[in-house]
Amino acid sequence: MSSAAQLQEPRSYQRITVEPVTPVIGAEISGIDLSRGVDDQTAREIEQALHEWRVIFFRDQGLSNDQLKAFGRAFGPLTPAHPIADGLEDHPEIWERSVTEYRERKTANDTLPPGRQPPRDFKGWHIDITFVANPNRYSILYGVQIPPFGGDTIFANLVEAYSGLSQPIRDLIDNLQAVHRTSSYDSVSRGPRRDGLPNGPFTSLHPLVRIHPETGEKLLFLNPGTVSHIIGLKERESQALIDLLYGELTRPEYQTRFHWRPGSLIVWDNQAVAHAGPIDYAHFAGARTVRRITVAGELPKGPDGFVSRPLEGDLFGVLG
Repeated sequence: MSSAAQLQEPRSYQRITVEPVTPVIGAEISGIDLSRGVDDQTAREIEQALHEWRVIFFRDQGLSNDQLKAFGRAFGPLTPAHPIADGLEDHPEIWERSVTEYRERKTANDTLPPGRQPPRDFKGWHIDITFVANPNRYSILYGVQIPPFGGDTIFANLVEAYSGLSQPIRDLIDNLQAVHRTSSYDSVSRGPRRDGLPNGPFTSLHPLVRIHPETGEKLLFLNPGTVSHIIGLKERESQALIDLLYGELTRPEYQTRFHWRPGSLIVWDNQAVAHAGPIDYAHFAGARTVRRITVAGELPKGPDGFVSRPLEGDLFGVLG
């Protein structure tokens, strides 16, 4: 069901207040203190809002690391922080990101000689960790240190991106698969993990169109950050189609933009959303630190019945 259709069928919420921020994606959730935990009914309402609006925003939440993890577990088992990088030493489920990392990568990009392929720029549009065959279901991001301005995150609705394509293009991509892999920069820039697990490389084969496992909707499963090519097409055909689909994914009418404040928390459906951020890290000087946890997901499935599979590396595990 598209977002436009959802607006004609308003849903009822008893435990939370849901205020949409655009017609197609994003809603503010209020009337709840997440530090007190969420019971099963409240968790189901939050999940209902998430499936309806794809990404939901909570303000003014004071959460410890344990409270953050407890909130995530209301929706399923948590994964390790990241398939490649370690989590916090005392909280291996939590991945802490600082804007300093983005600035260091920009410096690396800017100092390369002309004609060389630069390392991947992590500020670009992506779906989380699709280089593994079972990317996470939900992503939960909590603002710890937030600048007074700058550092926004943008989200795009992949169901609408698919629906906006012409029928002949939808018919074409319904039966195609794409290779997703870690970049060479990822593979060489990480040291050994504390937990002893391999840190890549990872390569997986995914359908280019995914059936959402909860709602049954078709969505454009394109990750500009990890897709290398589309199977069965010539290189120029593959790149032309990726470019066309990327243009559709990043249309402004499918997007919402979130301005952070300290204590803000975002939950997005990683099965149906792409995101980019912080989009302007090169233009503000302040510190920015966020902490992310991820709820375990399943193998994506395409309209033709194709199920994602690993080509290199293991599946993404869980920590409980």
